Amino acid sequence: MASSTGDRSQAVRHGLRAKVLTLDGMNPRVRRVEYAVRGPIVQRALELEQELRQVLALCVNPDLLSSPNFPDDAKKRAERILQACGGHSLGAYSVSSGIQLIREDVARYIERRDGGIPADPNNVFLSTGASDAIVTVLKLLVAGEGHTRTGVLIPIPQYPLYSATLAELGAVQVDYYLDEERAWALDVAELHRALGQARDHCRPRALCVINPGNPTGQVQTRECIEAVIRFAFEERLFLLADEVYQDNVYAAGSQFHSFKKVLMEMGPPYAGQQELASFHSTSKGYMGECGFRGGYVEVVNMDAAVQQQMLKLMSVRLCPPVPGQALLDLVVSPPAPTDPSFAQFQAEKQAVLAELAAKAKLTEQVFNEAPGISCNPVQGAMYSFPRVQLPPRAVERAQELGLAPDMFFCLRLLEETGICVVPGSGFGQREGTYHFRMTILPPLEKLRLLLEKLSRFHAKFTLEYS
Repeated sequence: MASSTGDRSQAVRHGLRAKVLTLDGMNPRVRRVEYAVRGPIVQRALELEQELRQVLALCVNPDLLSSPNFPDDAKKRAERILQACGGHSLGAYSVSSGIQLIREDVARYIERRDGGIPADPNNVFLSTGASDAIVTVLKLLVAGEGHTRTGVLIPIPQYPLYSATLAELGAVQVDYYLDEERAWALDVAELHRALGQARDHCRPRALCVINPGNPTGQVQTRECIEAVIRFAFEERLFLLADEVYQDNVYAAGSQFHSFKKVLMEMGPPYAGQQELASFHSTSKGYMGECGFRGGYVEVVNMDAAVQQQMLKLMSVRLCPPVPGQALLDLVVSPPAPTDPSFAQFQAEKQAVLAELAAKAKLTEQVFNEAPGISCNPVQGAMYSFPRVQLPPRAVERAQELGLAPDMFFCLRLLEETGICVVPGSGFGQREGTYHFRMTILPPLEKLRLLLEKLSRFHAKFTLEYS
């Protein structure tokens, strides 16, 4: 014991000291966190960019590629928001739940969207993007140990925020698979399967639905949403509705239905009892203002005492970024028909959405013409999630390198073409299938060239490993 103490003292005298925080000693839950959309592929793309090589980023950051211009005649709108800010400045803290005026505007937006169904601003909480609100609600849900640990049903493929957050919180991820053969449809029978298996080792308490889908681009039908609500009600599951792409619906016959609207229209017992949190963001849609980090959550039928705890949790971070709150107000309060900017705003909005619809169709068309690649219709959101066939020798080579096969494919694609996409393994997929996620954001003609270039690379890659 004396020798050990002496060794430590000698190390201190010579300036050698063991780190207090080491990889072995850090929180093991943090080490289990993975976030594919900012993972190795994107990090390598940034390295290449630093080396002044052209990188065609098709994976993140919607604002880099497209964003409408807000007209200059917005002085009154700006003054109204500033009057509601502390000290009449965006540089001052707001209350933790967000500026009251903006919460009221969000509630009015929800009422308009849902055909007049009331929304209470006291049930609206502004957040640092939708992500922060999602994490906050999940924190409230996670409890128990061992077989009583909280389980959360999430779709596979999923947006990696969910798997990363559940790993960080030590909750149990319960996968339910979307049906690729039916354009990534959500099947309630699959929910029952996942729930039944999960109850053997955890306590499922919540169900997450992403609509429109990310990364899969599907738009849920009203009938499907009703079935999901019934399932959640019968199984006593808290519903999380990730609806950040609600403005992005392209496919003929597809329509966005909010979970809140459907829930209220279903009437008793669902409308008055089923707990729901729905999320929206300024980062997506036709706006793409992702750097401002604006968003909100509306809670429905949440226990009043729990709602107070949620506010307490949010207050630890003081408040969401006030410029992001101001931007959210512009999103939920667009120019009215009597405003000078109305015509320009409508024209820009419709042009953005029409171009996205054309690019969604083009993506599906080009990929489905390429041997070994198949792509479901991009009904909504701003991504495609094509399935790619990889030769057995390529799979073996990936395993030798310690990589997922689609990660190996995407790394080779990046290195040889400069095209950056995210491997499907980062979102989850059925065993033995391989995918990648790419945006549909680049200008139409550039997108066409990129799709064709990617298809040619896949053909070359397949030949190399055949």
